Amino acid sequence: MRDPYSVLGVQRNAGADEIKAAWRSKAKSVHPDHNQEDPSASTRFTEVGKAYEVLKDPERRMRYDRAVDAHQTIMQQRQAARESAERAKAARANAERVMEELARANAQRAQASANAQSGGTTEAAEDMIDRIFGAAPNGPAQGGASARPQPQSQAKPSTASATAEQDDTSAKGDGSRTDPQTEARPLPAQAVDLIASLVRRIRGTSVTAEKVPDHAVEAMVSLEDLLNLTWVAIKLPEDREVRLTLEAGMTVGHVARLKSQGLKVPGMQRGDLLVTLRIESNSKFRAEGFDIHTNLPISLEDAVLGTDTEIETPEGRRSISIPPWSGSDRALRLEGLGLLSAEGKRGDLVVELRVMLWEKPDAKVTDLMRHMREGLYL
Repeated sequence: MRDPYSVLGVQRNAGADEIKAAWRSKAKSVHPDHNQEDPSASTRFTEVGKAYEVLKDPERRMRYDRAVDAHQTIMQQRQAARESAERAKAARANAERVMEELARANAQRAQASANAQSGGTTEAAEDMIDRIFGAAPNGPAQGGASARPQPQSQAKPSTASATAEQDDTSAKGDGSRTDPQTEARPLPAQAVDLIASLVRRIRGTSVTAEKVPDHAVEAMVSLEDLLNLTWVAIKLPEDREVRLTLEAGMTVGHVARLKSQGLKVPGMQRGDLLVTLRIESNSKFRAEGFDIHTNLPISLEDAVLGTDTEIETPEGRRSISIPPWSGSDRALRLEGLGLLSAEGKRGDLVVELRVMLWEKPDAKVTDLMRHMREGLYL
């Protein structure tokens, strides 16, 4: 079925009167009697009617809006997950390039040491990252300085400084002069710096896996299951079965939340599973809160005179006394035969009386009722 709002040509925030007016206008324009030469008129007329059936009922409209919102949320989260996966793939490729660069740096360690003595410097980790991947798009790494100082080798020394440095090197003669800031660092230390710089670069762009919206289902249980606190199996769309253990305090309409048992979407965290309990259709018993209700047919004479009888309960047959002059509006309670509440107290079995006439008319009873209605007493 197409979007009912689009079918009727109204906005999602349209009021009931606007929706009704749009339906009348659409139904009149696409009615088969006015479009006899259009073979699709009947189909379009049916579609307009179905769209109005959804939108005129506030509850059905709310359920539809929620389903559309959940679908849009899932699509957006799937798109975010795909983008996150692409960024992760790019990060892995970048890491491989970093390791290749490390291997190249390791092969040039000897040359780097000679360059350090002649005034050159070992390339800084941040500079290597910038050279491999280009300048960071967002400026300096978060938490760092606003501008990274340039290495000393990039500043051209003055003539006097250069002469003094040459004299100092000649005086030593053994070439053992080293600068702590320009000395070639071991490969493990370089790896740590490079990886830390790479993490600083991509930090803030990673997307935490979003959570899939909660999935709501209904579970049919019997009164016997609730009384005995057994479990119920729930079939999910993924050909997966989840078991819900029934506990005290559960009754019809109760919503149980199963953490991380909802639908699975690639690249996203599982949502929760919301299970609403429904009681299986049973002609004898029904649950209302923690009380169990049942009907008891009685004859006219028992209703007037009262009687002792037996009634069937979920736990077997029990005796019950019907007081004289009990009509169909009367309910009797058998305490402690209902469902178990969270506080550990059981509800009652509520017996609703139903006065029944005989299957065949009785002349004496008919005559008595006629005399009572007309005011003639025997």
